[in-house]
Amino acid sequence: MTAESPAQTVQRLFPLLAEGKTAEAAALFADSVSFSIPHPPGIPWVPEVDSAQGMRTFFELLRTHVQAKEFDLHQVISEGDDVVLIGRLVSEVKKTGRDIDTAFALHTTVRDGRITRYHLYEDTYAVAQAYFGD
Repeated sequence: MTAESPAQTVQRLFPLLAEGKTAEAAALFADSVSFSIPHPPGIPWVPEVDSAQGMRTFFELLRTHVQAKEFDLHQVISEGDDVVLIGRLVSEVKKTGRDIDTAFALHTTVRDGRITRYHLYEDTYAVAQAYFGD
């Protein structure tokens, strides 16, 4: 049996999240995780995260506050342990009913079969507009 590639490990994450399987999604992460999502102050679904359990909390908060509508993965770039995903996502903020429509880049690292880095870059202005409005 061949070991799973880092890109395959990371790509298993999204179907699990789409199905609401936050515990299974969090199980893909290592005990220690480097997490970063630049965001405006006051966004309630981006907690401090440093572990697999923290990732589960993040995924659960995200589901509480945001409804995914579209997820388009345009490119997966993999080199060694690093995997970068580039795409577009549309999500509705449940509190306001407004959409976040943004391109994104997700930089992940996989070591020993577990994700150790989750750094998401997206349009923070679009996030702020959808959550806070004018």
